[in-house]
Amino acid sequence: MFVKRQKLYNNLLGKKGDYVATSKETSREKIVKKVLELLDNHPDGLHYSALVREISKIMPGIPINTIHGTVWDVDVQNPSRIYKPSRGLFRLSRFKSEDFSSLTSAAATSKSKQSMIIKEEGFYEPFADWLVNEIEDCTKAIALGKNKFKDKWGTPDVIGKNESKRSDIIQAPIEIVAAEIKTDINQLITAFGQTCSYRLFSNKAYLVIPRNSPQDEIARLDSLCMVFGIGLILFNIEDVDNPDFDIRVRAIKHDPDMYYVNKYMKLIEEELFK
Repeated sequence: MFVKRQKLYNNLLGKKGDYVATSKETSREKIVKKVLELLDNHPDGLHYSALVREISKIMPGIPINTIHGTVWDVDVQNPSRIYKPSRGLFRLSRFKSEDFSSLTSAAATSKSKQSMIIKEEGFYEPFADWLVNEIEDCTKAIALGKNKFKDKWGTPDVIGKNESKRSDIIQAPIEIVAAEIKTDINQLITAFGQTCSYRLFSNKAYLVIPRNSPQDEIARLDSLCMVFGIGLILFNIEDVDNPDFDIRVRAIKHDPDMYYVNKYMKLIEEELFK
């Protein structure tokens, strides 16, 4: 407010040139400049926390509150240069252009070729083990894939069960867990639709996608998964021995349609229940 009054006062006096900025304003200008530099090096954009963290490292002398105060609405203050493709994600406006579409297409092709080096099926067993041993959502999980269910609605890549131990005083009903794993970042929407269909016969459903997927698509899937109660897992596509599965959204347990539960479980009874 003071700065605006000072500028107006200078104009009324007919002074030439810009007014003298305060040290705080100079810091804000430096922050905005650095935001633009960082976003220029990240065509997919950067999240708010990442921008604040990077700027804080680069400019340790600037108070953290000044950084927060500048970054949180930097898109509003610079609408011609910065925009938000999704909540909390900042990107340079110039990447909306066709040049960025070409860049994204090229990057997607490169990543798709990379995913072919390690086949998708290579991550089925590691994820099945992760469900059992890491987050203990299953007492047994198996790799499935292919067309085991012989159904146009698709077959989960991994399916598991969670049942009470014999020593448990209270025996809970058996729960079914299904997962769709995708290494092709061009098929994320298709994968989400498939995962939704698994809720028909499973108590929990997971969508497992590469960590290097476009940030705006991850953000959209994040929101969709929360709405539909689907678990979202990110993983390292480059190392089948260490996928580093990480939960982005927790799967919410629900009651499936028991007709379809029994229909599909009969097809894998030998593998999963014996």
